[in-house]
Amino acid sequence: MSGDSAEGARVLDPDEPPAFELVNPHGTARLLLVCDHASNRIPKRLAGLGLAPERLGEHIAWDPGAAAVARGLAERLDAPLILGGYSRLVVDLNRPLESAELIPERSDGVPIPGNRNLDQAAREQRLATLFWPYHQAIAAWLDAHADPATCLIALHSFTPQLDGERRSWHIGIAHGRDPRLAKRLLRGLAVHEDLVVGDNFPYAIEDSHDYTLTRHGERRGLPHAMIEIRQDVVETPTQIEAWVSRLASLYASVGTLEERY
Repeated sequence: MSGDSAEGARVLDPDEPPAFELVNPHGTARLLLVCDHASNRIPKRLAGLGLAPERLGEHIAWDPGAAAVARGLAERLDAPLILGGYSRLVVDLNRPLESAELIPERSDGVPIPGNRNLDQAAREQRLATLFWPYHQAIAAWLDAHADPATCLIALHSFTPQLDGERRSWHIGIAHGRDPRLAKRLLRGLAVHEDLVVGDNFPYAIEDSHDYTLTRHGERRGLPHAMIEIRQDVVETPTQIEAWVSRLASLYASVGTLEERY
C-alpha cells in the first residue's frame, strides 16, 4: 500500500473522534499540559497505514502510558490538558514542518507503507485535519489565559531500550534554550534517591526535532519543559497513579516563575 491523493478530500469520517481532546479547560492551575503522542488511532480511511495491527501498539505509533499520566495529573492539579487524537505515524504533532519525521516513511526501521509517495495535497490534508487544529487549540487556550507565569508541560514516554542498549533513566526532563522550569523540576527530583533522572536525557528539546514547546512555550516566553517517563514504569494503573502523585508533588514545589525568559 502506498499513500497518494486517492485518500480523498478528507482524512476523517464524520463519525470519528476529532483531532484533539481538551480536558478540564477551566482548570485553575497556572499550567497547560499537552500530550502530543497520546493516541495510536489511525483514521479509517488510511486503512491502518498498511501496518500489521500489532505494530500500532508499539512506540512507533504513540507514547504508551503518557496519556494516562497526563489525565491523572490534570485531575490532581486541576489543570487543563490537550491531547493529540491520532497516531504520530499519520502526522507527528511534535515535528517541524520540514522534518522527514513529520509524516515518516520509516519509523525505528519499520516501513510505513501508507506514508510512501504521498503527494503534496495529501500531506497538506493531514496537516489541515490533524496537525493545525491541535496547535491552534494550544494557541487559543494560551491566548485566552495570557499570563507570563503560565507553565507549559509536555508529557511523553520513552522505550526502555534503544538499539539494544538499556536506558537507565526512570524519568528525563528536557529543555531547550529556556531552562527555568526544567531546572526547578530537576531540583525537585533530586531528593528521590531511588530515581535515575536525566537532565536533557534521553532527549533534549531541539529545533530540528521538536515543535510544540518551541512554538508555544519559547516564542511566548513561557516557562516550559518536556517530561519523559520510561514506558516500563507506567504500564499498570498502580504505577501510573504513583507517577501522578509524584509529579503532582513535584509541580507543587516549583513555585511561580513570573519573569520572562
